[in-house]
Amino acid sequence: MPSVAQTATDYPVLLIESDAPLSELHACASERLDAVLAYLHLMACSNVSDYAEHDINTVANTARIMVQDVADVFTVIERRGFDSPAVS
Repeated sequence: MPSVAQTATDYPVLLIESDAPLSELHACASERLDAVLAYLHLMACSNVSDYAEHDINTVANTARIMVQDVADVFTVIERRGFDSPAVS
């Protein structure tokens, strides 16, 4: 069973403005997803033997934090999108 990553806090301190326009929420999530994908691509193209284990853990943790931000924004988008009445 995969382990669940621990967060640094027990209480969320970075809040998403859930009433922001959906286009702005989507732009925020897209920007972070594009950034983490570029970051991981850069790391994947690097020579792993040049880095210490601590460096690899730092890369993985940075990616995890950025992807968690994306997931949190998508959760708000989905909640808003699915909770709104269908337009005829």
